[in-house]
Amino acid sequence: MFATPQRFVLTALAFGLMAGCGPEGAPEEQRVILREHIPRLKEVIAEDRGRHWDGIHEAGERLARGFEVEDPETRQRQMRFALNRVQEPPRGIGAFIASPMSFLAAVDTDGIVVARDGDGEHDSMAGTNFAERYPAVEAALREGRRGMQLAEFPALEEGGESGFSWIFVGPAKRNGEVVGAVVAGIPLWRMAQRLTQQLRLERAEEIGNGAIIWAYVTKGERVFGPPDAAHELTSALPDAAARAAGLSASPGGYTGQLRLYNSKWFGYGLLPIPTMGEDVNLMVLRAGPTRGD
Repeated sequence: MFATPQRFVLTALAFGLMAGCGPEGAPEEQRVILREHIPRLKEVIAEDRGRHWDGIHEAGERLARGFEVEDPETRQRQMRFALNRVQEPPRGIGAFIASPMSFLAAVDTDGIVVARDGDGEHDSMAGTNFAERYPAVEAALREGRRGMQLAEFPALEEGGESGFSWIFVGPAKRNGEVVGAVVAGIPLWRMAQRLTQQLRLERAEEIGNGAIIWAYVTKGERVFGPPDAAHELTSALPDAAARAAGLSASPGGYTGQLRLYNSKWFGYGLLPIPTMGEDVNLMVLRAGPTRGD
């Protein structure tokens, strides 16, 4: 159960996040986050989970025949074409059209990626053993069942940070036999972007009047936000230790407040998302519309 805003004014003070309290603060922003933004984003996440869960099953059915092509180069070329087509209207898979996912990949029965969507020139996934890395892929190939998990992907550049994606995996079957698997991935930063855009779309009038709304997804010490998220806002969010302390006091989530620019009060809320992965949380940051004197 989410903790009340009043309770977590005290928690925020303990974290050292507040520059003041009392009538200034952001109790109204905490209330809106708690009672409106968080419940709405929980619905969006559940809807996205359901759509991609169904979509990956349909993708397995549609792409199964392609796994039986014998020539490796032909199989890769045709599979890449099919992976792109199932994301395009009017005959594409509905769940994948306008989806925040960043890739759709085909995996053979050995667990090796045949191809991913795109133009093929920058296919860093081809040849990677997904079954070895991700239990959900192994289960789809060996047990013929759908799965989802949080997957860590190595950095594309030396010295870079790894990425995390919420992946959905569906087996591809022919005549009752598993011939491969299809994997769709939604990076955490894209999920944060999608949730931010959803709230802003639904709160367009407030945004027009000066409200500031951002959604983030955290994993361990990492904070994933939309690419255009202001650095000063992101860096002011509770760090991993503060988040852990807050969840220790209220495992179901909590709200707090912080002050930026020496004047602007923001409310924030944090909610664990265990269906997405271990130690994954949704965080919403909000400052209300500008008020006249």
